[in-house]
Amino acid sequence: MIKVTIDGRDVELEHPVTVLEAARKAGIEIPTLCYFEGLSPFGGCRLCLVEVEKLPKLQTSCTLMTADGMVVRTETEQIRAARRSMLEFLLINHPLDCPYCDKAGECELQDLVARYGPEAGRFAEGKRRHPESFDDPIIVRNMERCVLCTRCIRMCSELQASYSISVTGRGSHSFVEPFSGGRYDCEYCGNCLTVCPVGAIMSRLHRHSYRPWFVEKETETVCGFCGVGCSMVLQMRENSIIRAIPRRGVGFNEGLLCARGRFGYEYVEGGEELTTPLMRVDGELRQVSWEEALSFTARRLGEIRDEFGGGAVGAVASGRCTNEDNYMLQKLMRFVIGSNNIDSAARNYYAPAQIYLERIFGQGITANLIPGIANSDGVFVAGGDPTAINPILGLKIRAVWRSGGRVVVLGVPGGLKRFVPYELIPVPYSEEIVLSAIVGRLLERKPPGGANAALEAKLRDLRIPSDDELGSTGVSPEDVARVSEDLSSMSTPVVVIGPDMVQRRRASKSLFLLGAIAYLTNARIFLLADRPNYQGLLDMGCLPELLPGGRPVELEMFRHKAEEALGMKVPEQRGLNLFEMIDGAESGRLKALYVMGENPVFNLPDGVRVEKALGSLDLLVVQDVHLTETARLADVVLPATAWPEKEGTYTNLERRLQRVRKARRGKMASYGREDWRILADIAGRLGMTKTYQRVEDVWEEVMHVSALHTGLGYEEMDGGRALWPYYGEPLRGMEGDFTVEGLDGLPEVPAPERPYLMIERPLYHSGTFSRRSKALLAIQPGPYLKMNPELARRHGLTGGDKARISNGRGVLELEVRLDDDMPDNQVHVANTFEGFAAMRLAGFGTDPVTGALYMDDNTVRVEKVLR
Repeated sequence: MIKVTIDGRDVELEHPVTVLEAARKAGIEIPTLCYFEGLSPFGGCRLCLVEVEKLPKLQTSCTLMTADGMVVRTETEQIRAARRSMLEFLLINHPLDCPYCDKAGECELQDLVARYGPEAGRFAEGKRRHPESFDDPIIVRNMERCVLCTRCIRMCSELQASYSISVTGRGSHSFVEPFSGGRYDCEYCGNCLTVCPVGAIMSRLHRHSYRPWFVEKETETVCGFCGVGCSMVLQMRENSIIRAIPRRGVGFNEGLLCARGRFGYEYVEGGEELTTPLMRVDGELRQVSWEEALSFTARRLGEIRDEFGGGAVGAVASGRCTNEDNYMLQKLMRFVIGSNNIDSAARNYYAPAQIYLERIFGQGITANLIPGIANSDGVFVAGGDPTAINPILGLKIRAVWRSGGRVVVLGVPGGLKRFVPYELIPVPYSEEIVLSAIVGRLLERKPPGGANAALEAKLRDLRIPSDDELGSTGVSPEDVARVSEDLSSMSTPVVVIGPDMVQRRRASKSLFLLGAIAYLTNARIFLLADRPNYQGLLDMGCLPELLPGGRPVELEMFRHKAEEALGMKVPEQRGLNLFEMIDGAESGRLKALYVMGENPVFNLPDGVRVEKALGSLDLLVVQDVHLTETARLADVVLPATAWPEKEGTYTNLERRLQRVRKARRGKMASYGREDWRILADIAGRLGMTKTYQRVEDVWEEVMHVSALHTGLGYEEMDGGRALWPYYGEPLRGMEGDFTVEGLDGLPEVPAPERPYLMIERPLYHSGTFSRRSKALLAIQPGPYLKMNPELARRHGLTGGDKARISNGRGVLELEVRLDDDMPDNQVHVANTFEGFAAMRLAGFGTDPVTGALYMDDNTVRVEKVLR
């Protein structure tokens, strides 16, 4: 135990900390400018000076470690004079433009000068001048205000690990900027805005349009973009969002946000949101009243159910909607209409992967804590770039590297390129062979211990590729040996699985091999999720085979419990999944489809086929925030509320349940309604007697129906405390019941004449919402065609050229971007921009074991567009 005395107060410490931290523990505030919690101490501003007995000079408390018996004073005349002098030095070149500066009112320098002085400056020479920089699309830099605290630089290098900015120049000509000058060209996370104590780095959104004291309300909520579930605070004025900011101590993201989370909220009030229901009259969508739209929808659903049976109706749930919304949709389908035909875009990869891994290891296998990744000594990533799909999770992987751990990536490393010791990039569709080779080497190094008999039995039948067979992948035996050696040496490893490893023709084999790597190395598994509530879809029963709580619908005891809880019958057979519903619409077996918060025409492969299938339905109902490509085909369009206008819960990829709180309310009486309210209204018109007044009523029913969520109320979720396995009962006894396709064989590695089209998942965009954010469009206004320089050369292309890609399904023209890390025979395009539906150029199939989507017949012709 360390005992120190600070300003006469005795402070006991279990381990050495800085004097500044010890003082704050005792409730004593020491002023700082360069210190920021979570960053390494710098000692540059000299405002945290303190007196320490037996030391001759004033000491910087942010760098001085405590020692037993130390006596410290923080407020003496000498200290106050030193602080006053330091502030006077800082103000020599500071422009003193507080009335004009957007930081006024929350500027730390302004507050310190008001507290410590000086009242006037004595420096008579002119101040340094440096023009404001508008090089960056969403950030403005004013280096005249900069105090060179280096908080932004340390944030960028130590926590973001982007290394985009540094101090350039010398003396009074020192400025914070990219080493090469110009724009940042960084990840635009905006975390430098969080730590800047003055107005040197500011957001260009709402510039000069408000002051901090204009904020009328702050709402703590959860980000609505990806599956990490970062906590944030929405600051409101006159029912508009002024800022989305993180706050240390709120949530597990530790005061960090990504570009989408910080700047992407503008889509909510961009002017394109739906405000009035639409119905198709004489072939055109026309505005109608809520009563007319709801009555028509309920009547037509009832007629189709009565004539063709409940199985003629299907529904598509949404990973962007809350648990309460999705629960109500599955209740409408199962218990009111009598159909298990309910699925979502999570079918593309997340749901099949989650269910299959749980079949191997048991429910909750991926329910691991994101902050814990940083404490690992190694990470194996396969199937996507975590820094783009789930950026804050990606930062935890970078933290492993900074602490001396290993990062191994199978595939294009993307935002992890700086952190991998070697590259492991196989040719397209050969990943299964590489994974089989890695598992084979691990079996030689680490024989299994008998904990999972079913998995080990299948490992004995696994075909291990020879060195010659491995040669067709572009990955050498030496590379495989190096990977297996690294994995074997890790004591606390993590396996991160992305969508590209699941969306394969034999998804079960890829998932089995990744599960085997995790099993043989005792690794925790993380499954990337590009929507905020993919996990909630599974837990709420929005799959054709699962009831709420993840219970199989085909088992009578689980159906009986659900029926007993609600007093309503459940169909016995599993329903149609998303792709089977498309087939059903084509064949005429499916007559009606209810789509909530999803855009299958744009987001699914072979969009022409999907569009034609949906157009053949007797009834298509779309419930969404905007008039999407799918909504334009609908018979009825019901306007819903967006994420900042919702109350409810999300379940993130850790299986952490978190509250989503309403910050913004509709501006007019006819504005969109919450999804669960719309669904409850329709269910009531179809015969459901239960009514709901508040979203809490819906969640109380979830607790009653789902054994997984028993006793888990909203109050238990505050602060992100609702972690797996909650208070309920996880599903047990299902692990070990799985099959693997092609266990004793290896796939043929195709070598088509034309390159493959692969879908990129960019950092700044994720689809329907992000493409309506002015800030995110300012960073990346449109898609581009990424390819290897050698592939570009063979097609007569260079960076910046315009290229055309085409096949029998469609044509796209895009600007070429060269990437040395890209495999030679593939091109990447993001499927996130309006008018550039890259998925339309690919066919699709489904893995027979897991039901996961894979792209098929996705080669394209590449040619230069002559200007």
